[in-house]
Amino acid sequence: MDRIDHYKELIYAANLNWTVLTATACTASGLVIFMKWFGHQQSRKKIQRAKARRETSLQRAEHAVLQFQNSHPETDPDLILSLSLADLSKRLKDGTLTPQAVFHSYLGKTLEVNGRLNCCTEILLESLDQLENIDTCKDGLLYGIPVSIKDNMAYKGHDSTCGVLCKLDLPAPDDSVLVKVLKRQGAIPFVKTNVPQSMLNFDCGNPIYGHTLNPHNHQKTPGGSSGGEGALIGGGGSILGLGSDIGGSIRIPASFCGICGFKPTVNRLSLKGASSCNRGQKSVLSSLGPLAKDVDSLALFMQALLCDYMFTLDPTVPPIPFNQQVYQSGKPLRIGYYENDGYAMPSPSMSRALRETKVLLERAGHTLVPFSPPRVAYAMHELVVKGIAADGCATILGHMKGGPVDPCLQAQITPYSLPQGLKKIFSILLKPIFPRISAAFDGLRGVGSVQNLWRQHADVEDYCNEVMAEWRRCELDVLLCPMIGPAYNHNYPAKLTSTVSYTILYNLLNFPAGVVPVTTVTAEDEEELRHYVGNYEDLWDKLYKKAVCDGEGLPVAVQCVSLPWQDELCLRFMREVERLVREEERRRSEGLE
Repeated sequence: MDRIDHYKELIYAANLNWTVLTATACTASGLVIFMKWFGHQQSRKKIQRAKARRETSLQRAEHAVLQFQNSHPETDPDLILSLSLADLSKRLKDGTLTPQAVFHSYLGKTLEVNGRLNCCTEILLESLDQLENIDTCKDGLLYGIPVSIKDNMAYKGHDSTCGVLCKLDLPAPDDSVLVKVLKRQGAIPFVKTNVPQSMLNFDCGNPIYGHTLNPHNHQKTPGGSSGGEGALIGGGGSILGLGSDIGGSIRIPASFCGICGFKPTVNRLSLKGASSCNRGQKSVLSSLGPLAKDVDSLALFMQALLCDYMFTLDPTVPPIPFNQQVYQSGKPLRIGYYENDGYAMPSPSMSRALRETKVLLERAGHTLVPFSPPRVAYAMHELVVKGIAADGCATILGHMKGGPVDPCLQAQITPYSLPQGLKKIFSILLKPIFPRISAAFDGLRGVGSVQNLWRQHADVEDYCNEVMAEWRRCELDVLLCPMIGPAYNHNYPAKLTSTVSYTILYNLLNFPAGVVPVTTVTAEDEEELRHYVGNYEDLWDKLYKKAVCDGEGLPVAVQCVSLPWQDELCLRFMREVERLVREEERRRSEGLE
């Protein structure tokens, strides 16, 4: 009997333990579900607050514009918006235009463009207060010029979201260095512009502010990550903008939107106050730089910011003022060029743009020399991908927590989040059929150790020296190369990170680089695209053909490059390309072919 009672007690205890375990498991599961629900609700509220701030700023800006129009009916916004930056600056200086008239004309146009393209994240209403005291900066090189700034640039009291939820509700305690310098030079930063989620993408959409559209074709992306800047300037809502570039983030939107953009040498302009989702990564470096409708505007921006005030605010920036003599030089150049980097085959319109520009340069008396950037596939896989993903993508994935992944980024993020072992398996399985994609999967595993990271940094240095040795062997002044384009269909950039080889190579090398629009896609380009097969004839090449199709009429650019710290020479080369293209357009319009 005692034994039976003992068994009964054991069974009772077991049932009790099972009940406790079951209750504990259910409670834990319920807690997990509740925490996820609560986190989702908090994220939704964060997004709602951000959207409400944007809507309030847009409404107040609209009210300010209407007030000004009613009290100043003599103002002609169309005339003001038609002026180049040089002409606008001249009229502001001589008093034939007032900063108030210019500001409200551009503010009104910005509201109209944003209504069509969704390119702004917030109107900086403090700009209205700055406008009241603008005459204290009358000697500034950018006196009275409204300037748009990319979302990640710190502006006191406003978020720098980078398109991710974890950076919401964290207003900047102070202006970034470049915003301070812009204000000192009389410019009026008046609007922040949209970016893709995480900013490591060349589309332009995020779960907070939505997708931005291309000003030339709403079925196309404006590019990224400075996509809001490209769309706003390309749509006429801003005359000058500040962006950032870690893989083409200034140059790609400029190319897709038909404007000019310039990526200076790293740290030629102060990076202090620019937010990022991969801070600390040192293999591929970011630069801050301008976007505008013409090259002279880019040069004026650089001249204005390369001043003693910036050098004082950030002593890590070499105190090198803008060299106007180099920029204004007219001496013939020895120009390297290539049409295909051997990694991502250019579209027909990209190739034609380069060939036609080469002919114009040769006709103008410049010497064109074939140049092949060495080992681009090696640079992309071993230096770029492994450098940016050195931590196995942990940092960028950490920034994505707490919110949904935007559709424009999903195809790019999914491989990042795979377990390391699975990345290795995919790399092995894909190697016989898709070697490029296989190498990319292997690169996403990162470097694995501090020792390997140091070795990778040394490899980057060695590669830079290799490219510069080839540059010197060819005795080049500058380099002409293709520029990604035309604008892609929405959601394709995340599937085609391979095509950034044309831009990210010069972030890796830390060479100044800029883009100039030179032509538009023709019906013949579209017909030739039907026969496009690519360099590898792999999945990426097939997707690329779909990404750029239906682009007739879209702008196409070329890219101009120089050696580090020769930023003025790069801009001078860009201005020469721009001049020759405009002269050729004028000759054709006058029937002088």
